[in-house]
Amino acid sequence: MGPPRPDATNDPGLRPWVAVPPGSPFPIQNLPFGVFRYRRRARVGVAIGDHVLDMAYLQEEGLLAGIPLPRRIFARDSLNGFLALGRPIWRAVRHRLCELLTEERWRRQVEPALLPLSEVELMLPIQPGDYVDFYASLYHASNMGRILRPQQDPLPPNWRWLPIGYHGRSATVVVSGRPVRRPWGQVSTPSGPIARPTRMLDFELEVGFVTGHGNQLGSPIPVQEAWDHIFGLLLVNDWSARDIQAWEYVPLGPFLGKSFATSISPWLVTLEALAPFLVPLMSQDPPPLPYLAEPQPLTYDVQLEVALVVEGREEVISRTNMRYLYWSLAQMLAHATSNGALARPGDLWATGTISGPEPGTYGCLMELTWGGQRPLTLRDGSQRTFLEDGDTVVMRGWCQGEGGLRIGLGEVRATVLPPL
Repeated sequence: MGPPRPDATNDPGLRPWVAVPPGSPFPIQNLPFGVFRYRRRARVGVAIGDHVLDMAYLQEEGLLAGIPLPRRIFARDSLNGFLALGRPIWRAVRHRLCELLTEERWRRQVEPALLPLSEVELMLPIQPGDYVDFYASLYHASNMGRILRPQQDPLPPNWRWLPIGYHGRSATVVVSGRPVRRPWGQVSTPSGPIARPTRMLDFELEVGFVTGHGNQLGSPIPVQEAWDHIFGLLLVNDWSARDIQAWEYVPLGPFLGKSFATSISPWLVTLEALAPFLVPLMSQDPPPLPYLAEPQPLTYDVQLEVALVVEGREEVISRTNMRYLYWSLAQMLAHATSNGALARPGDLWATGTISGPEPGTYGCLMELTWGGQRPLTLRDGSQRTFLEDGDTVVMRGWCQGEGGLRIGLGEVRATVLPPL
């Protein structure tokens, strides 16, 4: 058991009959899933180049015949129903799509299902019943410890023994493009706590994974089976109000400083599409306990970047990589269900902020400005310690393959609105 390995659908030599611009994040080797609205109807779609493929149309026209799919499974406003079907069905659909888009004999029947991305509205791709945010990047956790507890060991004693996480607020998971309003909250001041808009609004660069078929209540998901429950990855910006969080998080952890918004990208990239980009995980010391032990812990070589758009000018302020995770996705899911807790189709699980070993690879402003002590100077001469109203945060992720092939996770973008 383990993550999917490369097969014929990953062949970099595959060429679709659909026109795909050079360097597109959505080549035939990708085929990410999402949900879109067109002429007031919500449907499941698959991105290919500058188009979205209407999966409901393909099913209605019998082009997915032979795959045991429930009726109208793609004529819905979320992927949850499809996610529940499991990896054999996911893989069969991917292989059929690859056939339909590469063999000229299908062109006349498939072309009516292709819609320009510019003409559709991309929607939240999942309806997450639960959202869990982990703390799985060693460099990020170490930096946060040095900033917040400079005279102590930067890592809590349990950090290298288990994937630390907390349960977030799934109702405030929103899709890329939706603005995020600066939240109010209670903060600590020298004269006592007061309620005011956060002055330390931050982004967090994360990768999320989404589960498909789940487990039974009381039955943990073993680490050796955990990969089989994961459908794919998307980008996550788990916004954080650092001053609100600092006052409230002891003793129970993140609450209002995190629950006001979590932005995700609209495209869910399958583990099958990411198979050629598997890389070894960081060395784990001490060795994990048996229930978390994998023969060969793996992650993905996903390049990540954060850009800040100020008054229409975009500037990349951080570049990092998913390979800097300390815990694997399988270990996170296995630990989260080790007490018998449920994982369900469409549930969202995020890695926590991903940071690398150097300042330019840090995944949040808290680290980039070292808690506000080292302001970030932008090209226009302006400075940022934390986000200001009107700032737009853009996160992108992709895997770079041979011959310029790019498997993209798309982007997650949101603009900060002033407080009410």
